[in-house]
Amino acid sequence: MRAMVIHDFGGPEVLSYEEIATPEPAPGEVLVRVHAVSVNQTLDIKLRQGTSRRGAKLPHILGVDPSGVVAALGQGVTAVHEGDRVVVASSMWCGACEACLCNEPEDCAKTGHIGVARHGGYAEYVAVPEANVHRIGDDLDFPDASVIIRHFPTSFNLLHAKAGLVEGETVLVMGASGGLGGAGIQVAKLAGATVIAGAGTADRVAAAMELGADHGVAYRKTDLAEAVAKITDGRGVDVVYENVSDPAMWDGVMASLARRGRLVTAGAHGGGHVELNLHQLYRSRQRLIGGGGHSPADMARTLEAANAGRLQTNIDRLMPLSQAVEAHRLAEARAITGKIVLLPQEDPQ
Repeated sequence: MRAMVIHDFGGPEVLSYEEIATPEPAPGEVLVRVHAVSVNQTLDIKLRQGTSRRGAKLPHILGVDPSGVVAALGQGVTAVHEGDRVVVASSMWCGACEACLCNEPEDCAKTGHIGVARHGGYAEYVAVPEANVHRIGDDLDFPDASVIIRHFPTSFNLLHAKAGLVEGETVLVMGASGGLGGAGIQVAKLAGATVIAGAGTADRVAAAMELGADHGVAYRKTDLAEAVAKITDGRGVDVVYENVSDPAMWDGVMASLARRGRLVTAGAHGGGHVELNLHQLYRSRQRLIGGGGHSPADMARTLEAANAGRLQTNIDRLMPLSQAVEAHRLAEARAITGKIVLLPQEDPQ
């Protein structure tokens, strides 16, 4: 099969398009013929750069969210059959830590990821554990399935399990035009919340508004806290959904949070080291909650909504796998407003 392989960490040019052996599924594994896999900042680009290796061993194949068709089954697999249309969730839980034993695998202390701890979907075929494979409906396109499975289960977990979002509340989504931000907008709207989309530029705000946000703030051009105060009649928002963690924006983010508000965060693309006003935190009875990952219940919610056509994706472009180097350059430069999805079956034979 053909695959994009990295033999060293570095720039996009370390991605090498090669012919390698097609994997054989071990007992309990499924071989998937990959039709789509998305390009991600943290688990693809930062891993390829070497800034977030997370145990990856070289040579390595990236790709955390492949989707495609079941090509073969390892011994003992019963959940899917050859020919099934499927999508692969990346998280692999240890099953033995305190969180797993408490039925909270999203907080597993030893979570591994397909495309990080083992070879991923930047290839024509990928072998993955049976537990990570989920059937999808005939009406769900493979590129959409890959993007949905990457971010929506985490969004359901952050907003429901962690933040306890309820109908009628107001949510500020930061980084709203990104993959996780766009998923947060839609999950909040499905819960009956009012959504304020925060993004750096007007065009990114516009992209977020197309996903269903009720209001938008271009926070690089406008005072975020003032804009949120105007929208909420001075009250602030019940929930901040954060995955930017930019120190230049943090004061405005916290000033936008209402009394007894909750901030959930699962990302730090803006740096991650911020100053925290503890006087405000305890006087206003606010909560800061770290999260990430998903539970089986979050996965079930995601697949139900996706198969019903209730979730939108923001895909900037589709590219054949052989153009992964250029795809990484574009994503790394943030020269796009949505996801890039690679198509391993689109390259000429």
